[in-house]
Amino acid sequence: MTAAAPASVRPAVVSDAPAIAHVHVASWQAAYDGLLPAEFLSGLSAGARERFWARNLADPPVHQTILVAVTPDGSLAGFAAANSSRDEDATTETGELASLYLLPSHWSRGVGRLLHAAAVAALTAEFSTAILWVLATNTRARTFYEHAGWILDGRTKVETVADGAVTLEEVRYRLALR
Repeated sequence: MTAAAPASVRPAVVSDAPAIAHVHVASWQAAYDGLLPAEFLSGLSAGARERFWARNLADPPVHQTILVAVTPDGSLAGFAAANSSRDEDATTETGELASLYLLPSHWSRGVGRLLHAAAVAALTAEFSTAILWVLATNTRARTFYEHAGWILDGRTKVETVADGAVTLEEVRYRLALR
């Protein structure tokens, strides 16, 4: 007998916005604990994220796919967003895995791999290569992506958030799709 899948993946709909926002904030608070200032993480707002995701799902940009992982009990375990690359050096053949977040209770249970595979399939349908950005200090995520075949391409960037109070140092990974 085979074990049941930990989740199923489907396209997100507007009514998923509250759950996506919850996953987004909870994931940041857990994954970036110790990597970003505690006061920044505790100040993240699911309400603000919900408004963002509701707008984005209601009127998605061209070449964007947002997927959700739903557990057998119907709850949302995670989400992924894939779109055209936003990088200045990108060609029209370059997509981007812009987000891949799971509730911490679903880490290391196969849900991330399912969601990642579905997002890569969506990118492959439109692009020949994909990139993603990850915090340089986020070893858990970096290990996940490296095991999935992503390769550091040497690009880095520094962004500030929270009105300049928080600095994000990121590294870029690349994946050949076809």
